Amino acid sequence: MNRPARFEGPKKATNVSLSAELVEEAKQLGINVSEACQTGLAAEVKKAREAAWKEENRAAIESWNDYTRKNGLPLAKYRQF
Repeated sequence: MNRPARFEGPKKATNVSLSAELVEEAKQLGINVSEACQTGLAAEVKKAREAAWKEENRAAIESWNDYTRKNGLPLAKYRQF
């Protein structure tokens, strides 16, 4: 999943249904609604990617955790903290 963290490039016009009161207040506060929607959507996409990665790698993570529980951390004798 080597995808860029930022979503740059051409933009696509999209219809989004938002609370009229929320949009009005955002306008009064000088908030760019399109930018705020993109920021929120990017955060949700990032969260979904992370969840998918964790699920895809669950077996390897569990295997490593089992190993460290049984054997300790590799090179632990060299740790200075």
